[in-house]
Amino acid sequence: MKTLTILFLFLNVLTFSQDIKENIAQALHNCFGNNIRTEYEKLRIENKLRNEIEKKAGQKFFSEEIYFYKIFDENKIKGYALLDNVYGKSLPITFMVMFDLNGKILCSDIIKYREPYGGAVQSKEWNSQFKGKDAQSEFFVGKDVSSISGATISVNSVTKGIKKLTLLIKSLLKK
Repeated sequence: MKTLTILFLFLNVLTFSQDIKENIAQALHNCFGNNIRTEYEKLRIENKLRNEIEKKAGQKFFSEEIYFYKIFDENKIKGYALLDNVYGKSLPITFMVMFDLNGKILCSDIIKYREPYGGAVQSKEWNSQFKGKDAQSEFFVGKDVSSISGATISVNSVTKGIKKLTLLIKSLLKK
């Protein structure tokens, strides 16, 4: 019985991981088209930079590391993407923000939503309001970003998370 439980948990993790990978690929293709190639790395955010961004965004990073994607059309770089997590009410929300070469948002997408409520932040319509925003943009919920009844925590968390990533990409593009 113990072996069966461990096997079940292992298969669950594999399925979960595969699900996220497929959702990432789909989000990138939806934003950049089908004829793309991607490279990614797990990027450690320096303490000083992390603290500055967290203070400006009003939210801590989920981890000291983040996934940084470069998107290519043939051999020419087409854009960037950052994958991160924020806390919903009690569980992480995995999201991705895709940027043009100047750090403006092209698309944002919820990759994995785990909460039983507040899932409206997954809608394409809600996510489309971030298009064109960058590190200098305002991200005030109810003013610059639409609120969603029944998804207050998710809306605030994801909005701050997206703001955080605009600040991070600005810094990464300076290097």
